[in-house]
Amino acid sequence: MREIEDIFLNLDLGGYLQNFNGFLARNKPLFLQGDSKIHFENIAELSNYRFEAPCSVQNLDDALARLSKQAVLHVSEIYEFSKIINYFSYLRTVKFQNRLGEWIAKIEIPPAMAQMASSFDKDGEFKDSVDERLGAIKQTFNDKKSQIDAELKRLIYSKHITPYLVDTQVHYVSSQEALLVRGGFNHALKGTVVARSSGGYFYVAPSNIERLKKEQSELLDRREQIIYEHCKRISSQMNKSLLFLKFINSAFDQFDAYQARVNFARTRDFEFVLPNGSNKIILKNFAHPALKNPKSVSVDFSKKVLLITGVNAGGKSMLLKSIIAASLLAKYLLPMHINAQASSIGSFKEFDTIMEDPQNVKNDISTFAGRMLHFSKLFHKRSLIIGIDEIELGTDFEEAASLYGVVIEKLITQDIKMIITTHHKRLAMLLAKNPDVELMAALYDETAQRPKFEFLSGTIGKSYAFETAARYGIPLNLVGEAKRIYGEDKENLNEVITKTLNLQTKLDEELKQTELKEQKLTKLLEEQRDIKERNEREIATVISRLEREYFEAIKQAKSVINLKDIKDKQRALNVANEKKRLIIKPEPAKLEVLKVGDHVKYEQIKGVVLNLGKNDAIIEAEGIKLRVPVVLLKKNGNPVAQVKKSNVNLSVQKPEQASVALDLHGLRADEAIVKLDKFISDSLVMGFDEVCVYHGIGTGKLAYAVRNFLKDHPSVKDFFDAPPSQGGFGAKIVRF
Repeated sequence: MREIEDIFLNLDLGGYLQNFNGFLARNKPLFLQGDSKIHFENIAELSNYRFEAPCSVQNLDDALARLSKQAVLHVSEIYEFSKIINYFSYLRTVKFQNRLGEWIAKIEIPPAMAQMASSFDKDGEFKDSVDERLGAIKQTFNDKKSQIDAELKRLIYSKHITPYLVDTQVHYVSSQEALLVRGGFNHALKGTVVARSSGGYFYVAPSNIERLKKEQSELLDRREQIIYEHCKRISSQMNKSLLFLKFINSAFDQFDAYQARVNFARTRDFEFVLPNGSNKIILKNFAHPALKNPKSVSVDFSKKVLLITGVNAGGKSMLLKSIIAASLLAKYLLPMHINAQASSIGSFKEFDTIMEDPQNVKNDISTFAGRMLHFSKLFHKRSLIIGIDEIELGTDFEEAASLYGVVIEKLITQDIKMIITTHHKRLAMLLAKNPDVELMAALYDETAQRPKFEFLSGTIGKSYAFETAARYGIPLNLVGEAKRIYGEDKENLNEVITKTLNLQTKLDEELKQTELKEQKLTKLLEEQRDIKERNEREIATVISRLEREYFEAIKQAKSVINLKDIKDKQRALNVANEKKRLIIKPEPAKLEVLKVGDHVKYEQIKGVVLNLGKNDAIIEAEGIKLRVPVVLLKKNGNPVAQVKKSNVNLSVQKPEQASVALDLHGLRADEAIVKLDKFISDSLVMGFDEVCVYHGIGTGKLAYAVRNFLKDHPSVKDFFDAPPSQGGFGAKIVRF
């Protein structure tokens, strides 16, 4: 259990575990013994019901062990059993269905145990109905308490005692009521001195109060004797029902584990994922519980190794923790923030992490040696998932790449799944050709000069160490010198990697846009088909009506032939003509005058006219062109949101030289402002967060001009006088 808790802590799940434990009625192991599928189905069933959570219950293993030896349980222990039995009696009233309902219904409570459970009130005391003597003792005890209160009041307000009273309060000394009096009280108050005050006064327990307290104590002793008699009787009954009590104690733990998961999931809108028999991990919209405003991740980790490279502080470690955390939570059927329907998580026997520095002075072990010791134990493991953060830590990364490459190739042949983060590309290039290795890169926003906290599969990422150093305040001249030492060839490799990442990102975005356009097209085609089918049904209905009405009119006209009387013939013809007149003919659709560029509606489809023909028109709706009949188009007064045709790309050339300080000494105000304006622009392009401007004190005109310019500049967030070590009143610290 301790190892599991350590894994939870390493994965930043300590807070999650603490919150979950708060929903349990009593502490218990996380793992649910038995068939995980059955547990999962029971949890899913329970999620459909509203029910009361159980109150806290003590661990009763020791009580059960003593019961088996015919011991007499304390009344508090019996009460704990009664809480469990009463809770299952309540669960039977909820009317659960399916397997969960069948399980609850099969729990038959013996009459003796049901009676025992009903013997307690909500405070864990025996009800008066259990034994009349208990009620009588309670009443007598309360009467004695009233007598004590009355006697104390009488003494406090007694004239012959009042001169000796320090105050009119009743003091409690070791649960004994006492009065605080001055010396010389003996002839006015009989009692026992129980303590002395710091002021030299006496706490005196009056004799009458002592007598009443003694009578109360005797009542409590009598009550304890009666309670013991009932505990002895009930314990004997419980001994006979020992198997039932063991069963219901275990059943309570099982249901408690269910309800805690369900109620915990409800409070956070979490979902459950049942592990399957594979070793694949497919996460859709998973968010790590430790993050306050998480950016959900979606990962398809179907291979043996996931190697994550890319920008520093770009979320590599958190992605590693997220994958293992999701697998761990699924194993213990714990809820998580995830799209459960679109996710799939395999089942793993063991979980492990190599994240911290194992260096230990006492054990005389280095970082690298500690990691080698940990790796050596992996060769005897099976069905294991392990996360290794910064795998090259503690030794030369070139040597580490070769060594770890061989080690990982060996572990791949075993049933071990690995998530690895690294800052170096050599290991990734060594393993890239292995079909069991999946590459993933943390992305970097070149424009904003910050990590995106997004990931791209199938490629190697750049660490952006130089860019990160500059962003966090390392002088640019030092960064430039570091680049020179790093070497032109290696920097060119980084540029190739960057271009590859950007190209892949662009392709992914275009693919996403194509899929979106395909979805829109499918929707429009479905709407077109529905419109066509509806129009065909309407036309068929009109034709059928016209055929029926004309048939009736013609039939009436033909009936004239069989009539002999002229008047009858005339009447029959009049009826036929009336039927013909009443036939409603469909009117031709009124054509609206349209022109190219008009906003139109075609049923629910809105678009813009691109071309007009005699009978048809071509319209554009949501970036898709459609040919539709002109007669079915209507003008639409609302403008249609158009799909953007192109993007405007801006390219800003970084200055060849840049500094975080500007000296304006000796310049006129207008010259200084021009130079300051360019300096701020260059600083913004370089991504500086803070710069220093030296203007001197002098007459104050230059300082005044600089202050007014900075106050009105839209990109300046704040500015203030520099500290004395940086120029004091003669300089300004500017923040963007």
